[in-house]
Amino acid sequence: MMTVQVAPGAQNVAPRRRATRRRRDTRAGYIFLSPWLIGFFVLTAGPMVASLVLSFTNYDLFSTPSLVGFANYTRLWTDSNYLQAVKVTVLYVVIGAPLKLIVALAVAVLLNSARGGSGFYRSGFYLPSLIGGSVSIAIIWKAMFIDNGVVASIGSFFGGPPAESGGWVGNPSMTLPMLILLTVWQFGAPMVIFLAGLKQVPTELLEAASVDGAGRVRRFIRVTLPMISPVLFFNLLLELIHAFQVFNSAFIISNGTGGPVRSTLFYTLYLYQRGFQSFQMGYASAMAWVLLIVVGLVTFMLFRTSKAWVHYAGDEK
Repeated sequence: MMTVQVAPGAQNVAPRRRATRRRRDTRAGYIFLSPWLIGFFVLTAGPMVASLVLSFTNYDLFSTPSLVGFANYTRLWTDSNYLQAVKVTVLYVVIGAPLKLIVALAVAVLLNSARGGSGFYRSGFYLPSLIGGSVSIAIIWKAMFIDNGVVASIGSFFGGPPAESGGWVGNPSMTLPMLILLTVWQFGAPMVIFLAGLKQVPTELLEAASVDGAGRVRRFIRVTLPMISPVLFFNLLLELIHAFQVFNSAFIISNGTGGPVRSTLFYTLYLYQRGFQSFQMGYASAMAWVLLIVVGLVTFMLFRTSKAWVHYAGDEK
């Protein structure tokens, strides 16, 4: 029998080639990822670390930061403007986000049952979400509710605040509802997501429930809502986070002042005032980190409670 002689080290050629190929592929992967990595560390991670450090300092953008420890955080709870900003923001989140989702779901149900023209109506309802966050829409919205604006004039005709008194914008009890109405008007994005979820509900389940004697309301509560609960959870999470971050509309409508009697002094607006008008960057950084922690806790609680009411396909209950 002939014996094949293998040269010393030949057996290690293939593993070395594979290792070289893996290193080459790894380098190529990092090269393609480098724009995102640079952006993440320079524009996101770096500023976040810097703001965390600044939150423990007294810094006005022009002088060297001086360490003050937790003074900025303890000062928050004695600041009446800060507490007012928390109150306004919480009311906006608790009222505005659920109302927006209710309207979005209601319109999505109507469009899902429509026989014709749903594409036209879907585009029309979605349009405000495309332009709703712009400065121009906030200016138009303010013009509608102030002085002799359309809404203010109609409201005064039916017994609302006189148009010449500033309308809704000049009325402290109406400014927050006006901004809530603005966010509810921008229900297009969650509506489209709800509509996509409704399209996935099996008609067999609805027909079976109908045969068993369930009416429309019962079918919606017992069949439709559990089937679209993942979509509802997704929309709720996004809308809550967006509500905490509201700034443009509040800034434009109140001219950056927080409105009459601080009725529209949102958290982000007050943060802007402290950081970029009073140049208290350390204090503003502390406010930003408190907001980040609160949003993180809300998100965590949503995920924890979702196990009780969000049902995914294939779950065994």
